[in-house]
Amino acid sequence: MPKTVLLTGASGYIAKHIALQLLEAGYHVRGTVRSLERCAEVTDALRPHLSDPSTLDDRLSFIALDLTADDGWERAMDGVDVLMHTASPFPMTQPKNEDDLIRPAVDGALRALRAAHNAGISRVILTSSTAAISGSALPAGDTSFDETNWTDPTDPDTSAYTRSKTLAEQAAWDFVRDIAPDLHLTAINPGFVIGAPLDHKFGTSVSVIERIFRAKDPMLPNFGFPTVDVRDVAEMHVVAIDKPQTYGQRIMTVDRFMKFVDLAKAIKTAYPDRKIVTRVAPDFVVRFLAMFDPAIKSITPGLGRVDKLDNARAIATLGRGMRQAHKSAVQTAAYLIDNKPA
Repeated sequence: MPKTVLLTGASGYIAKHIALQLLEAGYHVRGTVRSLERCAEVTDALRPHLSDPSTLDDRLSFIALDLTADDGWERAMDGVDVLMHTASPFPMTQPKNEDDLIRPAVDGALRALRAAHNAGISRVILTSSTAAISGSALPAGDTSFDETNWTDPTDPDTSAYTRSKTLAEQAAWDFVRDIAPDLHLTAINPGFVIGAPLDHKFGTSVSVIERIFRAKDPMLPNFGFPTVDVRDVAEMHVVAIDKPQTYGQRIMTVDRFMKFVDLAKAIKTAYPDRKIVTRVAPDFVVRFLAMFDPAIKSITPGLGRVDKLDNARAIATLGRGMRQAHKSAVQTAAYLIDNKPA
């Protein structure tokens, strides 16, 4: 009998890709959404991409859940074999009160794990982030970031988003260690996720590519991220389910570190007639602007930084190399051309 996966945050950009790959792999999916009004959006996004859409209504269902409330979690877990917890906010700008981001992330993760444990579910996949790995400086003596590294959430240079991902993942591992040692937890730690969305409801990361593609800024900051294709992130969630070697592991799912200018140049090469900005702003200009813009201020600690990343575990888990991030950037731009007014 096919396994049923409870996929939290099913209307998200990454979660839709996960749902697609789960369905293609033969799983049944129960997606959580904050409002059942979002169900049609998810169904409509998935249907055109399925090899056999005729069974979608039989294999995909939804339930309304709120990360900040206990109601409905017990019912959501009924008949579920695997919990896949992806729901967590990724804002374009940082909130005025960081607890508005941190508390839902931490409490939501614990609420989901507690409900799974109470229901006797033993397999849990948690969507974390490289923000929980490389959000602080590389420790002295290390040559690259890997899954043994942890961001220091007390570091004053870390953003509220970075703290939220770090503290939520730490809380999950602490829960397994202290309360539910029978839970087989795997944390997937993707970087900056790009690639063509399944529909027009895309997230913050694709919006960044849109800003670059539409030349909305006169210059680009000397700033970047560990970057990865959304399809690799989705596949990692799915293949990890039945791999016991991933139990108790973190998997840093990235291709390479890419600066904004690297993304811009890749897109410019593919679309030479587009007026895509590839000029890099001097750091002092960015720091000056940061005095007036909290969103810019949040990136200033990373100006000029280029992280070395060890993605050997991700490659071993997938059994292949990662999709090349610069090609993913171009594919994202192609989606924007095909689906948005130029």
